[in-house]
Amino acid sequence: QVQLVESGGGVVQTGASLTLSCTATGRITSTNGMGWYRDIPGDSRKVVARFLSTGEKYEYLPANRFRLSRGENGLTVNLRMINLKPEDTGVYYCNAFVDEKDYWGQGLQVTVSS
Repeated sequence: QVQLVESGGGVVQTGASLTLSCTATGRITSTNGMGWYRDIPGDSRKVVARFLSTGEKYEYLPANRFRLSRGENGLTVNLRMINLKPEDTGVYYCNAFVDEKDYWGQGLQVTVSS
């Protein structure tokens, strides 16, 4: 009922910038929570930044370099990543929370080389 399409990953050098974008379709509105998560090896999938259904925005990891924004229709979320470091390398997943259920994108590989 909800589909998430991601774009914007890639291979970049240290200090470069990337923007990850996610567009939602289906039974979802601009009031639903959306955001980005990252898989942590040996741990779990952790939130990077997200909007709650209240509209409140959280930028968790790392708040000083990553910025989350939402499109005018509320169905697109963008994660602007600046001054990228090798430690940022990983797979990032778009998430939407609708009717108490989590929906996930397929994952974007972000690779930052030295």
